[in-house]
Amino acid sequence: MLLMRQELGEVLREIRQAQGRTLRDVASSSAVSLGYLSEIERGGKEASSELLAAICAGLGLSLSEVLGQLRDRVEHVETLTAPVSLPVAPARETVSASAA
Repeated sequence: MLLMRQELGEVLREIRQAQGRTLRDVASSSAVSLGYLSEIERGGKEASSELLAAICAGLGLSLSEVLGQLRDRVEHVETLTAPVSLPVAPARETVSASAA
């Protein structure tokens, strides 16, 4: 099952690591405790909208940029987990023994 908090945490971690920054650095620049930011990145805690906005600001990104990356990630996961439709052969007519 897709958990939004886990996907969001992975997006935030990927952004932070791509910037070459530490948890401590982002926590400091976003005024979020190091432990709480770590929990959010690991998908253990839900980020409120205010907290997410602060983390985005600390990363130097807009909320819409982060949510856009989250949308792309969720869309990708959904395509991987979507049921696959298999072609079904038409039903064959059977001839009853009495008709033969």
